[in-house]
Amino acid sequence: MSSGFITTKDGTEIFYKDWGTGQPIVFHHGWPLSSDDWDAQMLFFESHGYRVIAHDRRGHGRSSQTAAGNDMDTYAVDVAALVEHLGLRDAIHVGHSTGGGEVARYVAQYGGQGRVAKAVLVSAVPPIMVKSDANPGGLPLEVFDGFRSALAANRAQFFLDVPSGPFYGFNRPGAAVHQGVIRNWWRQGMMGAAKAHYDCIKAFSETDFTEDLKAIDVPVLVMHGDDDQIVPIADAALLSVKLLKKGELKVYGGYPHGMLTTHADVINEDLLAFFKD
Repeated sequence: MSSGFITTKDGTEIFYKDWGTGQPIVFHHGWPLSSDDWDAQMLFFESHGYRVIAHDRRGHGRSSQTAAGNDMDTYAVDVAALVEHLGLRDAIHVGHSTGGGEVARYVAQYGGQGRVAKAVLVSAVPPIMVKSDANPGGLPLEVFDGFRSALAANRAQFFLDVPSGPFYGFNRPGAAVHQGVIRNWWRQGMMGAAKAHYDCIKAFSETDFTEDLKAIDVPVLVMHGDDDQIVPIADAALLSVKLLKKGELKVYGGYPHGMLTTHADVINEDLLAFFKD
């Protein structure tokens, strides 16, 4: 098992983990987290004979606290640099939330020539989150302005409020609330850069992935909980699967946005079945 850094062309240091041998799986985390959010998946799939890789997006976790380049195009370039550095072929790319957008942009633009075998979008932001005339079912821009205001006013409190409530569905009646999960979310978030997190709100909410989804020609599994309070399923997974050439949709009744943590046992088995298919 190993970890390390690569340095991109603009001098940004990207932290990554690289464990095991076998077909590579690359995990792309959500906002404002880090590669640590994939612990349950990396341990599971490494034990099943896969090579598991996860990186901290620029401005997140242990990577450089960048003031520039906090956008989807640059995120995809960073992933391409990591893939090239590690010499990955026939890889499976799995993205959660913002990481799902990163996967869509990377696979569409850099996934050819045998680099990518399959992809998975988990509770992912594509096609586009923000409401517009072209996307009437999206969330109003004011919602994301509220995120920016809360982050700028008191990031530490905001990063407690999100996981304590809607992210994991802990605000639902009868929910089993796990303080360790909340604290781990907060820990990961506070490791990153406030500027990068602020900029990334625009990246995950306003980037249009429609053409990326249309361009992807490998099998893609779209996984989403129907009680996702962060990325509502109706304007995300249900639209994305229609744009994909080889898309498969799996809906989870009552599951929250952070289902890869709260229901890791179910998600991992379904991922394994898709990888082996």
